[in-house]
Amino acid sequence: MQLFLDCPCTSFPRSFARDYKETYRYPPPSTVYGLLLSLVGEEDMDTHQGVKLAIGLIGDDPPISRIVRKQRHHKFSKTHMGTYPSSKFSKPNHHELLTDLQVAVQVDSTEETATVKLTDRIAIALATPAQVTRFGGLSLGESWAMLNGIRAYRESDGLVRWLIQDNRGLISLPVWIDRKTGQGTFQRFSMSEPGGELEPTALVKIPVLEPAKTTKKSRQKKSGGA
Repeated sequence: MQLFLDCPCTSFPRSFARDYKETYRYPPPSTVYGLLLSLVGEEDMDTHQGVKLAIGLIGDDPPISRIVRKQRHHKFSKTHMGTYPSSKFSKPNHHELLTDLQVAVQVDSTEETATVKLTDRIAIALATPAQVTRFGGLSLGESWAMLNGIRAYRESDGLVRWLIQDNRGLISLPVWIDRKTGQGTFQRFSMSEPGGELEPTALVKIPVLEPAKTTKKSRQKKSGGA
């Protein structure tokens, strides 16, 4: 299954970005995976682990714009109890944006762990959206970065430059973000020529993570033992 995504404006903040909010130049696999889960109304990030995604750009690299935007800066504390007035905890910062982004996505569910594959759920969502229960806008990246549309890719959409897995590549993107620890799994990529064949190395597998092992001490704490 190959999809076409049209996003007028978005941003993919780099993991190390703080005051100056830099963006990745290309859509990270972890972000595209989250978009597809949102499309089918799936809230559990682990449901479709094992799916493979290939991401490509249509046309030239999107231009990067730099704006000044008010952002909130605070850490949770018992003193404020979740109340952080904008007058004290907001300040203007620079923020990078990508505009006129058109993306092709190849979805391969052959190694998925789910009973109902993600490709099947996407097909249902596109053909009969009334059958899907979901909430919020469909965004590529942060919640404000909503898509103009998503549909099956057509040759008339333009030639695709695919991101190819390459350990010596200069493009580094997150493939998976652990929501409990905040740690990410990254992969290096290079860019193929426009209109080239979709190589097997373009397909990135969303990792299947084993459940964390329970240690003896943690079991004792849960059971109330000494």
